Amino acid sequence: MATRQSPDFEAWETLMLQAARQGGAGVLGSLLTHWQAQAPRESVLCQCGQRMSSRGRRGKGLLTTLGPIPFARSGYECKQCHRRRFPDDERLDIVNTTYSPGVRRLMARAGSQTQFEQAAQDLLCYAGLRVEAREIERVAEEVGRQVEQWLGAEQDQILQAGVSASPKLERGAKFYVSFDGTGVPIRRSELVGRQGKQADGSARTRETKLGCVFTQVGLDKEGYPQRDPDSTTYVGAIESSTLFGWRIYAEALRRGLEQAQTVIVLTDGQRYNHTIAQTHFSDAVHIVDLFHAYEHLTVVAQLRWGQEAKAPKAWRVLLEAGDISRLVRKAGRQLPASAKGRKAMLKQLHYFENNAWQMRYAEFREKKFFVGSGVVEAGCRTVIGARLKQSGMRWSVRGANAIIALRCCILSGRFEDFWAHLPARPPFYLVNPPPCGRAMFAQAFKRMHEKAKRCGRRTGQSPALPPPAGKALWRGC
Repeated sequence: MATRQSPDFEAWETLMLQAARQGGAGVLGSLLTHWQAQAPRESVLCQCGQRMSSRGRRGKGLLTTLGPIPFARSGYECKQCHRRRFPDDERLDIVNTTYSPGVRRLMARAGSQTQFEQAAQDLLCYAGLRVEAREIERVAEEVGRQVEQWLGAEQDQILQAGVSASPKLERGAKFYVSFDGTGVPIRRSELVGRQGKQADGSARTRETKLGCVFTQVGLDKEGYPQRDPDSTTYVGAIESSTLFGWRIYAEALRRGLEQAQTVIVLTDGQRYNHTIAQTHFSDAVHIVDLFHAYEHLTVVAQLRWGQEAKAPKAWRVLLEAGDISRLVRKAGRQLPASAKGRKAMLKQLHYFENNAWQMRYAEFREKKFFVGSGVVEAGCRTVIGARLKQSGMRWSVRGANAIIALRCCILSGRFEDFWAHLPARPPFYLVNPPPCGRAMFAQAFKRMHEKAKRCGRRTGQSPALPPPAGKALWRGC
């Protein structure tokens, strides 16, 4: 009795997917041609106001989410200023590009998530799109700049109005604003003359300022404050602290700052963070991150007893109690002998003195506030570090800001809002669409079927193929 051959299920899936894509691309191309034939003929005007003359049809390859399709459209030229226009490109949002809007969306998302070379492999694996890495870089950065322009326009509108029509906050929700900085490696040509932390005093990075807004809703089972996991949104850029202050303030307004009864600002205690808090959030409770305070306390211990020293328990108890004056007296009883060590010690003690009011940790914990900036610290790793600080990377400031804007938008759950606010495309109406679906899918499947058979003959294998399907398989397409 003949043995029954087991099907290669994955091969069947691949075959069907390729056939569906090829058939779909054929249908899409026919629909575009039909749409062009139905479009009303209108006069095409130049920006200078002159009527443009037709220069015939020009073709270009267009990559869509279904695959490549040929596309020809009419071109027009102004006799006076020699500008050119392709109205169909404008209607379909494919001006100066060979990628459809759907492909550009995928390229932007993929390029924002991982290295551009890896993004190209991911698009080929997941979407069957063969795109070069440098093209993903170009498109992702261009979309990122569009995101930044959209956010900038929204920021200006919010700041002019002073409030934003945001969803109402839950009753009793505590409103948090937190921000921090992290270095991003930048091209040497853009760091000339900048001082940094390298051994020779030069810079290797530029500081990216990242801010986040989130809400606290109640307590967990252990009585600790609980963050609403879906409430966190991010903003960030390589820019001055003044510009960033307005950026994070606008985001807080958009999220409902004016509605919040309790507002908490969490920072690491740096001077520019104080300035932002005092300028834009003067009525908020300002808390210096407890874990940054622990780090400064450890530095004090190392300056007194050596690099292996840790802060004594008595010091940590005073810090957690918020008794900063006693802590400074205890820690500063004995200063290092060297002038350099004494200067470093006094700098650390001044840090505690300057932030004493923001270190009332016992009071903050009694009120069930967060006292750690873990959310923005995690954001620095997730939003910035995971994409822009990988081994061997060197960014231009312009490119880094584009990717930062794109990642903040995506990780804040706002990318679809951005895409919906792109320049409106006219409705895509078809009168009496052509009956092009079933036959094209059947032909595409037949081609894939024959290709698989030829491949089997070349390799000496006889794969179990699905039967050649006709139009009946695609009923309802």
